[in-house]
Formats: sequence, C-alpha cells, structure tokens
Amino acid sequence: MADVDVKQDGGDYKRRGRNNNRKRVYEDDDDDRDHYDRRGPPTQRRRHERSPRHRYEEPPRAKLRRLILNVASSAKLPEDEAAEIAAYLGEKYDEPGLVDDFFQLFIQLIIEQPFRIPVVAAVAFYGNYIKPEMTVDAVQAVAVKAQEALTAGNWRDFKQLLRCLACLQSVFEGEGVFALLRQLFDTVVDLQTANETDVVGIELVKIILLTIPYALVAGGDAFHDQARDLLKDTHIVAENMIPIEGMIAAYAGDTGAKPFEYHSLIGLLQKQLDSEAESGFELACILRFRPEVLRKEDSEEELLSAPPTLAFPAFDIPKPVNPGSKGVFPEAFFSVYANQETETVPNTTEIAGSLIRDVLVDTIDQLDFNREAVAKFLIDIDNYWAVNTFAKRGTAVDKLRENASDKAMWKSEDMLVDAIFSQMLKLPTPEHKLVYYYSIITQACKVAPAAIAPSLGRAIRFVYKNIDVMDVELVYRFLDWFAQHLSNFEFRWRWAEWANDTGLSNLHPKKAFIVAVLDKEIRLSFAKRIRATLPDAYHPLIPTSLDKDVPDFKYDNDQTPFAAEGKLLWQQFRKKEPDEVIQATIDEIHKKAEQFGIEDVLVPSTDAFVTAICRIGSKSLSHALSCVERGKERLMNIANSSDAARRQIVASVVEFWKDQPGVAVNLVDKLLNYTILQPITVVQWALEDHMGAGEALTQGWVYEMVSNTVAKVAKRNYQITESRLQKNLSQQQLEMVENAMMIGRTSSHELFKFIEDAVRGVAEGANEQLMEKQANGSLTEEEVLHLRAWAQRWYTTFERMAQVEKSVIGEEAIETKLKFMAAQPEPESHFEDVGNGMADGDGQV
Repeated sequence: MADVDVKQDGGDYKRRGRNNNRKRVYEDDDDDRDHYDRRGPPTQRRRHERSPRHRYEEPPRAKLRRLILNVASSAKLPEDEAAEIAAYLGEKYDEPGLVDDFFQLFIQLIIEQPFRIPVVAAVAFYGNYIKPEMTVDAVQAVAVKAQEALTAGNWRDFKQLLRCLACLQSVFEGEGVFALLRQLFDTVVDLQTANETDVVGIELVKIILLTIPYALVAGGDAFHDQARDLLKDTHIVAENMIPIEGMIAAYAGDTGAKPFEYHSLIGLLQKQLDSEAESGFELACILRFRPEVLRKEDSEEELLSAPPTLAFPAFDIPKPVNPGSKGVFPEAFFSVYANQETETVPNTTEIAGSLIRDVLVDTIDQLDFNREAVAKFLIDIDNYWAVNTFAKRGTAVDKLRENASDKAMWKSEDMLVDAIFSQMLKLPTPEHKLVYYYSIITQACKVAPAAIAPSLGRAIRFVYKNIDVMDVELVYRFLDWFAQHLSNFEFRWRWAEWANDTGLSNLHPKKAFIVAVLDKEIRLSFAKRIRATLPDAYHPLIPTSLDKDVPDFKYDNDQTPFAAEGKLLWQQFRKKEPDEVIQATIDEIHKKAEQFGIEDVLVPSTDAFVTAICRIGSKSLSHALSCVERGKERLMNIANSSDAARRQIVASVVEFWKDQPGVAVNLVDKLLNYTILQPITVVQWALEDHMGAGEALTQGWVYEMVSNTVAKVAKRNYQITESRLQKNLSQQQLEMVENAMMIGRTSSHELFKFIEDAVRGVAEGANEQLMEKQANGSLTEEEVLHLRAWAQRWYTTFERMAQVEKSVIGEEAIETKLKFMAAQPEPESHFEDVGNGMADGDGQV
C-alpha cells in the first residue's frame, strides 16, 4: 500500500500515547465516586457486597510480569508506572524465586525492546529509594550480561545494556559510566594505532557517542564537562574516513545531483553532540524521571534526602578485542525525509534523529523473529519519548506545515518508514534478508494504514526522483521491494504520475526502472492482470507475446537454420528416445554446420538441444528441472568441451525466455547449482556476448543474473572460511580447507576482475560498440552519457562487493581471526541466552 485507496482504521489507529492524549483521572470529589466505581450502581454494589465470593488477587509474579511488560504502554505517565513497579517489587522482594524471575525479564526487555530501556532503568532508579538492594541486584544483573556481550563481541547487546547503566548514572559514585566510556576510548586508540583502517574501533566510538546523551540526562549538569572532554577525543576518529567509506554512499554523481552528501553515522553523531554541547546538552527528546514521584500526594512523609550510591561495576575489556561473529563495517546515514522543506523528521543537525533512529533500528534487528510485534512497537514508538517530541499520529504534512512553530514536532510514522528504508537500503549489506524488511512494511500498513500509506508514498516518490544517482545495488533492492509490495496490495499505485517517463529512452534510469518493475510484477502475477492496472501509456511496455501460455519455439519456423533437426530433437527428447538416437540428430547438425563454415559445430547443436529442453520444460519450473536432470550428462559434456558452447547454453536459455527474463535468470541459477555452468561463464556471456554498447547494464534481469552469480560464489567462500576457523582440525583437513580457500579466492578474483574490466570499458567510453554507435549516430550524446553513468555505478557496486569479500576471506582477515582464536582461553561453560523469546505486551513469550 502506498498512499492510494486508504481506508480509515479507527480501531487499530487510536492514539494510546501520552503525547496530546495521555490522561490521568483524579478522584478528588467524594460526591463523584460513584461515577468511577466499577462495581456498578448502588443496588448492584449491595448485591456484590452480600456475595460470599472472594475477590481474585493476581499472584505477585504474574502481576510484576504484566506490569513490566506493559510499562510505558498505558495511559499513565512512565515515571508513575516505574515507581509503582518498584514499590510493588520492594513489597514482594523476599518471596522465593520472584527476584530471579523479575531480573531475567528485566534483562530480556533491555535486549529485545530497547525503546523501553529508560523506563526499565527507572524501576531500578526508584528502587534505590525504596529498597536499595533492588538497585544493587539490577546493576549486577545488567553488568554481568554486558560483560558477556563485550567479551563475545556482541556489540548491539553491549550497547543496550550499557545504555541501561547510563540511565542509572545518578546512582553511581564518582564518574559512573564515564569511567567505562573513557576505558573504551583508550581501547579505540590502541586499535586505531595498530591498524588505521580498523572498524571495530569505529563501532566502539558509535557506542560511546550513543551512550553519552542518556548518561547526561540521568546524571545532570555535573557531568557536562566530562562529556565535552570525551567528545574532544572522539572527534578525530569520528571525522576520519577509511577507504571503504567511499563506496558505501547511497548516491553517486555530481554534488548538485545528489539529494544530500555522504555522512558517516558516527561523523553525524559527533557533529550533533558538539552542537548539543554548545547549547548546554538540552537533549529534550529523552524521558526524565524525578524522585519526587515517590512522594504520595496525601502523605507528609519525605523522600530520603541522600539515597545510597553504588560503585560502578568493573569491566574487563578483552585484548585483543573480539570483533564478533558478524562483519563490522562503517555505516552511512540514509534518509528519505531529512532536510526537506517541511520537517517531518529531525534535521541532520538534531541529535534526536540519531537517538530515535538507533532505537528503531535496534527494535527491528532484535525482534526479527516476530514481524507483527515489530510493526506494532514501531507504530507505538512515540509513547517512549518525551512529551511533544512527536505530532499526533496521522497528522497530514500540510497540516504540520500550517501549524509549524519554533518547536518542531515530528511524524512518528515518517520516522519508522525512514528507519526501515535505511536498513533495507544499507550498504554494504543489510543486517537481515530483505524479505524481512518487506514484511515489516506490509504489516505496518495493515496495522495503521491511514498513517503509514501517505508516508510510504512520499518515500517512494523521493527514491524514484533520485533513482538516476542512486547506487545501482540499492536501485535493484528498492525495485524488488516495490514490486513485491504492490503485489500485496492489488498492484495499486498512482502510475499516472510517472506516465511521461514512459517516453524516455530505454537507457534512461527512470525508464529502465519502470520496465524492470513491470517485469517483476508480471513474475508475481501475469501480464493481462498487470496491464489492466496501468494507464494506456504503459501498455507498449508489456508486449502481447507475454499473453501466450508458452514462448514460441523458434524451430517451428522453417526459415530458422537447422529447423528440421531442431524439431526432430525436440520430439526425440520429449519421447525419451535413447541417447544414440539423439546423438544421431546432433551429428546431423554438426555435419550441416561444417558445410555452412561454422567454426565450432557444438554451438548450433547446443542451441538446438538446450532450446528443446526449454520448450519441453516450459510448463513449470519443476518440468524444466526434470528435463535438465535428464540431459545433465550431455550438458556437462558440452560445457567441458567448448567455451563457446558453454556460453551458448546461457544464450539459448535467455533467447527462449526473452519475453520473461525472470524465468531465464532462475534457470541459469539452477544450472549453476548443477555445476553445468561455471560462474565465470555466466558473467562472460552477460558482460561480453550480451554487453553491446553497454545496453545490458540498463537491464534489471542482467544485474540480477550477475549479482546472483557473484553472491553464490561469495556464499561458498564464506562457508569454506568458516570451516577454516574451526578448532582442532587435523593436518589433512587443514590442507584440504586451505586448498579450497585458495581456489575460492582465485575464482572470486577472476570473477570480479572480469566484471570490473568489462564495465570500465563502457565507463571510460572505450567499448568498441559504444564508440561505433556513437560515431554512426545510433546513440545520442545523452544516451552515451547515460550508458557511461550506468557503467560507473556498476563499477562502484562490484568493487565494493570485492572489498567486502576480501575483508572476510582475504589472507590478512583470516590471519587476524586465527590469532584472536589462539589468544582465547577455552570456555569453561556456555553463556545462558535470556533473549531466546520475545517479551511482548500481552505477557506471552
């Protein structure tokens, strides 16, 4: 769903947050008590009073679980809820087993639902006034889990647990969390000194910068100077760019054509915190928790004037630092709404943008096992920040513009869509499979269609507007999502807005995008259905040949060379004739080919044989694979006999399915799985035989074929690398794995080298066909510029893929990991994983 045909959803969409609508009911008037009495009118109350039934009392464990799971989600103020939980826990603290269960859930909430961290920490904060050992136990539980995450290189969990400790800054003696932040920065200095391109140090600086705001809000003005001193030190790391950062920018081309310049995530954070330092660290978006909440309105009892303070827990930073099981890369800032005329999300200068984005992204990453819960929590995100941070949900952009004031109020729905897009379009690789992000967007549209649809529509238009300068990998990620998203909502979109672009050259990025989207839609449905959803201007882009049940068999045309043999071969293969009979027909093709002066007679016979397989298997993919299985041995012999014949296998598949290239891409991928084709063969055909003057670079299915092939090789190399990193390998196993690694590296290098050389020729204007067509006027100057720009974007994309793969399977990378493994002691026991389920608002796991 985008922003068309939206049905108002009053039930699911009612605002439950405190912003603008949060209410508290006071029963101050004795005369009005009947109004609030849930037992009903007086006569009904008397009946209840005479009843011998005992009132049900919720067990303490169940009540605590319910309260903590729903904290900050009700109509009460978060500080009131946190204080009530702390008070109730203090009353039941001596009940056997209750404390252990509570703090296990306490840790689980911090890790799985990071948006609740300030409120969860507030329970421990208020506990320090009510029962100090409660805070001691909470800090100890968090510290133990944080140390485990730090030792394991689990940076996301460590960041969230450290944030909880930062929210308790006021209960610690001395510097509190700032002592650990300084210790972390000293580690960064060591890492950067040893290796200028170190990325683990960058991750640690990001954690430091994201922790400082929470520590300042909890600790107050007394820590401002320490924060400023720390920011002076982090500046040099945050502002430094390592080589790969030049390839993870979302947009390429001239500065004037980009919607915004490249910003690294930590560079942006540094600038935002520097700005906050100048203004006195206002940090208005973060929730505050006041001790005065504990003082009851009808009580003369005073709060403890000086609650006990705790020593900040000691942490052991391992040396060498564990880089973690997942590759760590610098992060680029991406937004589809930032710095626009109407400020619907925080400006890039606002620290609120980074803090809220960080929580949204962590929620998406941590709850990847439940997309429904993710969508619900993302939509409710405005409940967990300070009052007046967000406008009322569903506020139209025009209304927001009319009501603009000195104090900006942002659209929560824009922020959640922005966060999802930032991860779906993250370079070099997204954290999860792309389909996960697709499902979150779909679910969010179902939960709150009236709010999400307009935001999503504006995001789509923004990306389409800048499609010609966007990184080519991101273009195809967005394209794939867009087609699948429309398929979930009856293929509805305001296509009339882009109708004028159908008249552009096929080489123009916007026209190429439209053609590729329609191809994807047809794969997900069928041509007649898709044509019916489009204005007339788009109909020429969907040829009538797509309405046929199966593609034409070219050998049915007697004018086609080797038509008689091609039809005979089809009949023989369909009737499962013996190999001798089929070979006789192939020999006849060879004989005629020699008479025609064809140098490699395997090429026409391979064309006939593969085309016959495609024709017989055209009913479905399972039919096609069955035919490939039957002809596998012959296809293997062909592939091992001639380079030209190997490429012809790909050419014949693509030619037969020329109107439905998605099927061709799928079949080629299966042929790679059968090892009938080698990866280099597929790439050579796509970027040499099919390249032309560079037109292949504008075709979505060609990129899909090449990138799928590269991904298949990379996945194999990663698997071999994981085998090498296993302990206690025998000498024979070690030799086998290292030999496989060497072959894998060579194959990968050969693949990337061919791609880069092929596209560089077009990018530099040195491609022979490009120069020829430019000279004879077949291509206009504008089209030549389009082709060269396409080639440059391809070059950047695949050079980035090569560097990412090298960072994982390269000799230096493997050596570093082996040294780290050798330095680690044997583990005595496995860590307990408390985050194996989701703590949801209904108390279900």
